Amino acid sequence: MSCNPNPPIGFIENRPFDEIAVGDSAELVRTLTLQDIDAFAVVSGDVNPAHVDPEFARQDIFHEVIAHGMWGGALISNALGTQLPGPGTIYLSQSLKFLKPVGVGDTVTVRVTVAEKDAARKRLTLDCLCTNGGGKTVIAGQAVVIAPEQKIRRPRVTMPDLVLHRHGAAHDRLLAQARTIAPLPTAVVHPCDGASLEGALQARDLDLIVPLLVGPEARIRAAAGEAGLDLKDTQVVDSAHSHASAARAVALVHEGRAEALMKGALHTDEIMSAVVARTGGLRSERRMSHVFVMDVPSYPKPLLITDAAINIAPDLQTKADIVQNAIDLAHAIGIAAPRVAILSAVETITARLRSTVDAGALCKMADRGQITGGTLDGPLAFDNAISSRAAASKGIRSEVAGQADILVVPDLEAGNMVCKQLMYLAGAESAGVVLGAQVPIILTSRADGSRTRIASAAIAALYSGAVPA
Repeated sequence: MSCNPNPPIGFIENRPFDEIAVGDSAELVRTLTLQDIDAFAVVSGDVNPAHVDPEFARQDIFHEVIAHGMWGGALISNALGTQLPGPGTIYLSQSLKFLKPVGVGDTVTVRVTVAEKDAARKRLTLDCLCTNGGGKTVIAGQAVVIAPEQKIRRPRVTMPDLVLHRHGAAHDRLLAQARTIAPLPTAVVHPCDGASLEGALQARDLDLIVPLLVGPEARIRAAAGEAGLDLKDTQVVDSAHSHASAARAVALVHEGRAEALMKGALHTDEIMSAVVARTGGLRSERRMSHVFVMDVPSYPKPLLITDAAINIAPDLQTKADIVQNAIDLAHAIGIAAPRVAILSAVETITARLRSTVDAGALCKMADRGQITGGTLDGPLAFDNAISSRAAASKGIRSEVAGQADILVVPDLEAGNMVCKQLMYLAGAESAGVVLGAQVPIILTSRADGSRTRIASAAIAALYSGAVPA
């Protein structure tokens, strides 16, 4: 005798025609959510603003977002196909009258009642009624179906999870915030290809930055022409080559003409060499580090990850600067009390695993005021940092576990893998900035699209506007 290790969760069964009498009924109850509206709009393609645009809906006849009329119709189909008659039912016709709107939070009761039986053709006519929580009718109609003749009982199929996410929504909120402050004068370093030039000019058109295009003027103008981009009144600062472009951009900061740098079509090493130069560079007392601001579909808020781009194997003091940079950025983008998870492979301090020792030390540094502005905890494994259920299963009691705003990775390799896994397997969108220099540095990859460049410009503008000069 064998057993199924994963038994089905319940069964679904019908009522054959001969077991149904006039007057028999079935009902189901459903409360409308915004997720229901979004899911219906995505599946049907019906993006009528009365259903998906709150601003429009407030000016419309009902003054609020309402359900699609056929959402109620789909509930009737649910009752017919799963309860009465149930599996094996064939829909022939459906009439509907829409009498009242259904708003978010309204609870709808759907009742289908057998009105007529046609024994010769095995057909049923059913009255269909949908009422709201106040008992008022919102939809009324009548359905004609062919009822099944045989009893059907099947394991209830487990449907896939539906994750609704508006791509770029978190970054769009940052963009809206950044557009409330003055555009950031930004030296765009060597924008000699269409991608880097387009990102900079789109950020200009959105009033995020005032770009100074630093590079070989003839190449910049040629790239603009090939890409069909309008330089308008944008200033071009001529330089001979990429190394000279980086040096000239840094000089523009010292001259007070630029308050941020944006990487163009040159290698990261080239721009960072000019930034970290002992003489004439942009070093500050704090170690420079990179912070990704990730928009992850399965996570309810922006997720900051650091450092996945600059510091290869940071020591304890460097990690302290990395944490402080990330906390400062969190404040700038509106996270008043960021929760900081110091990541490792395990949740206990183990002498043989340096990242756990560093995590404990960083938490103590925060206790003593050496790191300020956030709540730290660690070591925490990745799952415990972002999943309350995973943290609870390990018995972890923490203000950070399961709800982290910032993930501090042990080294660049780990950070790079975490970020790319989120992007390529979880559909996350990224934006980022380098902090710890005298000005923020927008260090996007040449493979990044314009959305990433724009979001990164918004983050830099918010940070620059939040940090005292």
